Amino acid sequence: MTALPRTRTAALVGAVCTVLAVGLVGCAEEDPDAGTNGVGKLSPQKIERKALTAVGKAGSVRLSGTVVSQGRTYKLDVRLKRGEKGGGIGQVSTKGKTFEMLRVGDDLYLKADANFWASQEGGGQPSKSDEAAASKLGDKYVKVPPGDSAYKQLSGFTDMELLMDGLLDLRGGLETGDRGTVSGVRTVRVTVGDGEADGGALDVSLEGTPYPLRLQRAGGAGVLELADWNQDFTLKAPNKDHIVDYGKQITTGN
Repeated sequence: MTALPRTRTAALVGAVCTVLAVGLVGCAEEDPDAGTNGVGKLSPQKIERKALTAVGKAGSVRLSGTVVSQGRTYKLDVRLKRGEKGGGIGQVSTKGKTFEMLRVGDDLYLKADANFWASQEGGGQPSKSDEAAASKLGDKYVKVPPGDSAYKQLSGFTDMELLMDGLLDLRGGLETGDRGTVSGVRTVRVTVGDGEADGGALDVSLEGTPYPLRLQRAGGAGVLELADWNQDFTLKAPNKDHIVDYGKQITTGN
């Protein structure tokens, strides 16, 4: 057998090493931050700050999920808009009762069927007169007086700034959690302690603007998804023909 010249042998060995090196790089673990906005590389404190900064600049958002407040569970799906002419629109359910809410500026309206309004009278079995009165309110927009206890109780669900400040406050030592996805968008999780059982968890988008996309509230106090960030929508008061005065104090906790 004819021996290869030393120079050709060295070149062949070098080529093989190059191929092996390229192959090893190709087989290496994929960079989890490739193609992302880079917040996954940051400390949990900086991730939270980036998310809160994004929230502060957003003009609107959609919230859906559950909130537990003062021992009562609310299921909600609402769209919120910031500003003097802002407000919100959506649906809320609690204790088997479902109603629609609409707030335009300072004006808050509720809309529900006749059974909902009949059940507000006295908290017991509605009387014939209760049912008759409620029939006039069913599927109409009822304007809630600002002095009514229900106004303070429910208007908060349509206040973007108030909700964001209250819900996105993770208190305690922050840790970076797992990578995941929310509605197909890659996320990184920031937790307090072990997440849901302690101080809650926040899933922040790794794509585009680092908006928070899911919130697990501390102590099992609800899970919310946040979507449609900065997507504007129209808010306007109902037609006057569809508004009625309730005339009595409105309650929603019976």
